[in-house]
Amino acid sequence: MLYYALVFFVIAIIAAVLGFGGLAAGAAGIAKILFVLFLIGAVIAFLVGRRRI
Repeated sequence: MLYYALVFFVIAIIAAVLGFGGLAAGAAGIAKILFVLFLIGAVIAFLVGRRRI
């Protein structure tokens, strides 16, 4: 999921440089959502893994 967040971030950067503001905003929004989902999943995985010890 982090990989896809980075891919959409790169797409947003390229689109912004080329002047496609709407596409850049959409890609940046998707990247934000995927990154937040990654963080939530990482925290849950960390907490679940810690309880087993």
